[in-house]
Amino acid sequence: MAKDYYSILGVERNADAAAIKKAYRKLAQKYHPDKNPDDKHAEDQFKQLTEAYAVLSDPEKKRQYDQFGDSGFHQRFSQEDIFRNVNMGDIFGNFGGEDLFSQLFGTRTRTHARRPARGQDYSMQISIPFRLAVQGGERRIDYRSDGKVEQIKVRIPPGIEQGAKLRVAGKGGANPNGGSAGDLYLHIDIEPDPVFAREGSDLLVRAEIPFSGICLGTTIEVPTLDAPKRVKVPAGMQPGQKIRLRGFGVGASGKQAAGDLYAIIEVAVPKNVTTEQKELLKKLKEVGL
Repeated sequence: MAKDYYSILGVERNADAAAIKKAYRKLAQKYHPDKNPDDKHAEDQFKQLTEAYAVLSDPEKKRQYDQFGDSGFHQRFSQEDIFRNVNMGDIFGNFGGEDLFSQLFGTRTRTHARRPARGQDYSMQISIPFRLAVQGGERRIDYRSDGKVEQIKVRIPPGIEQGAKLRVAGKGGANPNGGSAGDLYLHIDIEPDPVFAREGSDLLVRAEIPFSGICLGTTIEVPTLDAPKRVKVPAGMQPGQKIRLRGFGVGASGKQAAGDLYAIIEVAVPKNVTTEQKELLKKLKEVGL
C-alpha cells in the first residue's frame, strides 16, 4: 500500500527541515511504545512516523521521493537504504535509542550509527542497449558527484533484468570529515531491440516464411546474437508455432543456465505480386489452397 510520508507527519510538501523535525517529535511522543504498551496500532504509527522522518529529513532521499513518488522510491530504496546515513541519535535520542530501534525494526542501531562516517549514497538511472543487458560487458557513464562530472567504467553482468540495481562502491558523495565515500546505485533501464524480445532467460525472434515454405517445408536463416543460424522448417508448421534453438538465449551466468532462442513462425504476405504469381495463386485457389 502506498505511503504518503507528508500525510503521515501531517506537514505540507513544502515544509522545511525544522517543521518536519518538529512534527515528528510531537507525534513520536504521542505514539511512543512506552506510552502505549501492548498497543499494536500505536507501534505501527510510531514505525511509520520514524520511516517518514528518515526519508524527509534527508535532502537527497526527500528529492527522490518527491521525484519518483512512493512506488518508484521504494523500488530504489530498501529499508536499509532508508535508514542509511540517518542520525539515529537525533531520531531516537529521547525515545529509547538503540534498543528501541532494534525492537521495532529488527536491526541494531550501532550498525547504522557508523553510517555517518561514510559519505552520502547517490542514485541515478541509466539506459543500456538490449544486447549489452543480455550479453554483459562494460559501460562508461558520466555522473555528477559533489559538483564535479566524473566518467567511470561500470561492469554490466550478463542477463541483467529491467529495473535491476547495480552498486558502484565508493562513487557516492565524499565525507566532509575525511571518512570513506558513499556508494553510487545505478538503476537499469533496458532499451528495446529491433530484432529480439526477451522473456526471462529466453529470446524471441520473428521468422517470416513464404506460404510455399510453410506448406512444403524449407530452410531459413534465424538471427542470433552472434551469426545467423540455418534452421529447417518442417512442412505444415502453423503460424505462431515456435522453433527452439537451445542455448542461443541469454548467456549462462553463475548458477543460471543459458536460455534458449525461439523463432516464431509467421507467413510472409507480399504487398505486391507479379502477373505470373497471380496466375499461380488463382490455380492454387481453384484446388483449395
